[in-house]
Amino acid sequence: MAKQTFTTGQVLTAAQMTSLQQTAMGGGSPSTKTASYVLVAADAGTVIQMNAAGSTTITVNTALFSAGDSVQIQNIGAGVCTITAGTATVNTAGSLALSQWEGGFLYFTSASSAIFFDVVQSSGMTNPMTTTGDTIYGGASGTPTRLAIGSTGQVLTVSGGVPTWATAAGGGKVLQVVSTAKTDTYTQSSGGWTDVTGLSVSITPTANTSKILVLVSLSASGAYAANSSAAKLVRGSTDIFIGDTASNRTRVTIPLLQGETHYPYSSHISFLDSPATTSSTTYKIAVIGLPTGGAVYVNRGQTDSDSSTYTRSASSITVMEIGA
Repeated sequence: MAKQTFTTGQVLTAAQMTSLQQTAMGGGSPSTKTASYVLVAADAGTVIQMNAAGSTTITVNTALFSAGDSVQIQNIGAGVCTITAGTATVNTAGSLALSQWEGGFLYFTSASSAIFFDVVQSSGMTNPMTTTGDTIYGGASGTPTRLAIGSTGQVLTVSGGVPTWATAAGGGKVLQVVSTAKTDTYTQSSGGWTDVTGLSVSITPTANTSKILVLVSLSASGAYAANSSAAKLVRGSTDIFIGDTASNRTRVTIPLLQGETHYPYSSHISFLDSPATTSSTTYKIAVIGLPTGGAVYVNRGQTDSDSSTYTRSASSITVMEIGA
């Protein structure tokens, strides 16, 4: 029912009181429209309800309403209803386009100007989350973007300008340790560099910024009075921690002493490597007899010249991932 005017001393009927109460509370039976509509003066204090499958407009003209008048607008139709300024001015901090189930109030500040206050605006952020623990971040142009929940122990970090879950780097802490011990013997006499069987270890870094600390204890020597020998540290197929190029000299990690009747001497390697990978990486020891063709013995114990018996020794290689 439209806004009513009363005179001094007038006695209000029950219907008028009900209408007055409905107007004051912004309720009452709606006036349903199924096509575009131009507001009229009698719409003051009423509810205009749009119900159309296609797009519609509600036009607001001047000189129809007074300051303080209001009109409630609802859209229950599938089509978008747009509040349109005809000859009057309509201001809003939200949107004048109402999708289905949206609504608001037109409040007139004068006969020619109104403010539209949104009650519901479903055209806000669309929730992209699908799983418990998901989070939202601003994607391209601020578009709400889903970040799936990470794994246990992961931390939220930034990579390529967007947030992502990653394993905690550890800040210089030891993240994992892998070790291999070799207690049996090995003899190399094939001529070239040869990997020592059983003296290798593989590790999969959790971050490509991690360092790998390699510790080697090698019990080996060349044949007594026959040749010298050497060892080198290898990552995959790449020699690491070796001497610089110098003429035709062999580049090695450590030279091995000649043994007394093949008695091995203990040598040690400590090297901090930067593999820059999160793939499985193998570290190993290779040996060579010099000149080429000489023998190299690992973990071999023999009787020396005075017939004293030496027990066999062992070698090991240990790698530690150090968080960046």
